[in-house]
Amino acid sequence: MKFIVATRKSKLAQVQAEKVMELLKGRNVDSEKLLVVTEGDRRLDITLNKIGGKGLFVKEIEQKMLEGKADLAVHSMKDVPHELLDEFELVCMPEREDIRDAFISRNNISFNDLREGAVIGTSSMRRAEMLKEIRSDLKIVPIRGNVQTRLKKMEEENMDGIILAAAGLKRLGMEDIITDYFDPKVFLPAVGQGALGIECLKSFEHKNILKSMDNEKVRIEVSGERSFMRALGGDCHSMIGVYSEINGDDIYMIGTYMVDGKIVRKDITGNKYDSEILGKKLADKILGK
Repeated sequence: MKFIVATRKSKLAQVQAEKVMELLKGRNVDSEKLLVVTEGDRRLDITLNKIGGKGLFVKEIEQKMLEGKADLAVHSMKDVPHELLDEFELVCMPEREDIRDAFISRNNISFNDLREGAVIGTSSMRRAEMLKEIRSDLKIVPIRGNVQTRLKKMEEENMDGIILAAAGLKRLGMEDIITDYFDPKVFLPAVGQGALGIECLKSFEHKNILKSMDNEKVRIEVSGERSFMRALGGDCHSMIGVYSEINGDDIYMIGTYMVDGKIVRKDITGNKYDSEILGKKLADKILGK
């Protein structure tokens, strides 16, 4: 038996696919990668929210499964829209790396010691707004592309630093370039940040093999976070941040969203098995419902 695993072409996406391929190997399943260039990868000259936002990193990959050219896809969960097409299923979430955002400094100056008016690169509305909350003097400039492209742009354009997900850097073995980590309860991560998801057609006959790789804790957290995003009607390019923490049978969630031009932040605690209900309740709290 051999599965074809669809993934984006970036080095990080391939590393993530290889992690899943290792898990498959442990279940006596061979696999090979099918590399796909998505619209989000092709159009680096424009911010994602201006070219549609939702599904820009998954549509072409899903098409390969519909055409029978791939059996499954490996995604960064933060790129997956909260609504999937009817034919598809998020069948498992095998792992979650460090959920924090990381600051990478060009001159190894820590975030707190940055000069006034320092230039920081990020194309994420969430990161930009939270940076402004902490340091209103910072100049935020857009930066897109894979990790290596962004690091190169930081040097070429003399930025003081950039913000990246710690998870990606750790998976790439580049943890040593991180200058500072942001506290995830203050600088709230993106929905599903650090988590991997495996998607397949609902009709895929070997779904049970993929389901056996599911990590219950990750699924509970990410399902709650995605429910929060769904209730707000947002996507991965909205000003949405959320942090989840499971303690025993409880889950604690803090969420943030832009309401009428103001950043609103609320939290909620409840039974972890009700994470999807809690995600919606948290969104309602933020919207003042």
